[in-house]
Amino acid sequence: MRKIFIIFLLFLFVSSSLCAQLTVSGLLDSTVSFNVGAGDGQDFSMGVEEFANIRFQARREKFAVFGAVNLLAASGDYAVNAAGFAVSKSGYPLAYTSYVAGDNYIAGIELERLYFRLSSEYTNFDGGLMRLPFGYGQVWGSSDFLNPKNPLKPDARPRGILSAAFSWFPVDALKFLAFCSAPRDPYSKDGGGSLFGLSLDRHWGIMSIQSLYSYETPDAGSELGLHRIGLSIKADLVFGFILDALYTYNHEIKTAQDGLSFSLGADYSFFDGKLILLVEYLFNGENSSTAFHPEKNILGSHNEHNIYGALTLRFNDFSSLAAAFIYTYDMYTPVLTFNHELFQGAALTLSVQAPFTGDSFYGVNFTARIRLRF
Repeated sequence: MRKIFIIFLLFLFVSSSLCAQLTVSGLLDSTVSFNVGAGDGQDFSMGVEEFANIRFQARREKFAVFGAVNLLAASGDYAVNAAGFAVSKSGYPLAYTSYVAGDNYIAGIELERLYFRLSSEYTNFDGGLMRLPFGYGQVWGSSDFLNPKNPLKPDARPRGILSAAFSWFPVDALKFLAFCSAPRDPYSKDGGGSLFGLSLDRHWGIMSIQSLYSYETPDAGSELGLHRIGLSIKADLVFGFILDALYTYNHEIKTAQDGLSFSLGADYSFFDGKLILLVEYLFNGENSSTAFHPEKNILGSHNEHNIYGALTLRFNDFSSLAAAFIYTYDMYTPVLTFNHELFQGAALTLSVQAPFTGDSFYGVNFTARIRLRF
């Protein structure tokens, strides 16, 4: 933990010395949750979490340096998840490099971003611990295989990877990207599992298309490596339309239909945007690089067909109520979320989730969060 704080302070010192334009921003979340169990669920549990994401950047004419750290203080359910006791099944968004325990909390810190950007009129070169996003999916994110989305945790911070990317913009609406990344296993020394790829983005007035190809070098999971081919389309027609697909081919196991992750969605607004309907379907092949890991989930089941539907009512510019229904892995999860902007930079979110299967009810989760942006 001390090393990350030293890196943070060193960054601020060096950037303030070399660069006149230094920016620090972030957010602070104060969250409390209650779980009232039923059926197979625990009778009662609760958690309290204080989470901060602090971002900083320093710019000069031809280059910029970016960084971000996550800070956490937690107890109860959040502490159990953060400490790693349930990380594999909870889907907790952070993997902390270290944590310390106090009388009624644990505290942790994670280096989330640390990378540079070299810029010219038509090109960018980025390198370091950074985000490499792909696709236009709003809910599932099939093409975004390096950091797939989870609709049950829509506010989870996207994780970064050690990578490098070269971008070329021959015209305003066209982008070529060449990228590579280190293996997922940080202790790999032979380069097995390294990633290399290309993508192309083209934008028109009402439509955008992205194509993607990547090759993952052989490792323990595939002696011949993995090929991934992706296509993502979004269009603003009478309604919003999204198509996002990624096919993963593993020659060793002769991947067929089970290598496909495919999502299709649409959104439409009524009454001048006061009522918004969003629907998105995901086909999740068992051996695909998809929004969820292809292994069986906590219930011991695997489902190829997943559906998300949400209806959002905007009362005014400050308040909204969203009712969502998620079907995935043979589990049904209705979610009710109320958002209200208390004042500029401060928002209150109240949410309720009640997951159940065909024959089991897992209780109700209540969450209240205040988010401050600075």
